Amino acid sequence: MLCIGLDTSLEQMPQHLLSLPTVDALAEFNRRIIASTHDLAVAYKINLAFYEQYGLDGWIAFERTLHAIPPECIVIADAKRGDIGNTSKAYAKAFYERYDCDALTVAPYMGQDSVAPFLEYHDRMTFVLALTSNAGSHDFQRLDVGHKPLYQAVMQSAMAWTQVQDATNLGFVVGATHPQELAELRQSMPSAMFLIPGVGAQGGDIADTLTANAGAPALINVSRAIIYASQDRDFDHAARTAAMNFLQAARSVRSTQHVQTPVNS
Repeated sequence: MLCIGLDTSLEQMPQHLLSLPTVDALAEFNRRIIASTHDLAVAYKINLAFYEQYGLDGWIAFERTLHAIPPECIVIADAKRGDIGNTSKAYAKAFYERYDCDALTVAPYMGQDSVAPFLEYHDRMTFVLALTSNAGSHDFQRLDVGHKPLYQAVMQSAMAWTQVQDATNLGFVVGATHPQELAELRQSMPSAMFLIPGVGAQGGDIADTLTANAGAPALINVSRAIIYASQDRDFDHAARTAAMNFLQAARSVRSTQHVQTPVNS
C-alpha cells in the first residue's frame, strides 16, 4: 500500500547535489530515491508544483523522473487539475497520453463536465479530491449540504457520474489526518480506491489510518518522512530505511488486527 511522494525541492535537498544544474539535481535526487525504494513501494506520487516552480528545468526533471520509475510501479501525477470540459480534456491528454501517467488527482469544484474527460480513460485512475489532509479542509469540505458534509456529497455525485457501480477508474483523496471520517466512509464505500496522504510530516498516524481503512483498497502516501530522512550523501539509503520502517509498522498493525477464522471440522 506504500506510495512514496516525490515532493522534491532544492531547498530540502542534500547540499552536495546543489553543485549540479537544477534539472540534474532534481532528476538525480529522484533517481536515487526510486532506485533505493522501488521494491518497497507500489506507487510514486509526483507533486507537479515542486517541478513547475523551476520552469522548463522542472518539467524536464519531471520527465526524467517518469523514465526512472520501473513499469511495475504506479505513477500518480499529483496535479489537481480540473476546468471546463475542453480544458480538462487537454489536461487528460497531457497526463494520460503525453506523459503516460497511470493516475491523476483532479479538483471537482467545477462539476461533472470538468471531471468527465478524465474518466473517459478507463485504463487510468482518476483521484477526485474529497477530504484532504490539510488544515484548510475544514473551511469548505465539511459544510453541511443536505444533511451531509460537502465531501460526502462530492463523492456520491462523482460515483454517479461514472454511470458504473464500483467504477474501477475512479478513486478519492481522503487524508490520513481524518481517521474517524475515513472509517465512516469505508462503511459506505468499502471497495472504492482511496489515495490517503498525510502520514508522517502532516501528522497522520499509520496505525489509526490502517484501522480506519479496514483493509479496503488504498494507497497510503508518505513523502517528506521518507525522501528527506537524511540530508547526507547516503540520503537514498536513509530513505530506504524509512520506507522499510513504515512497512514494518504497517505489518505490525495489520498482524495485531488479524483475527483467525476457525476452520469447521
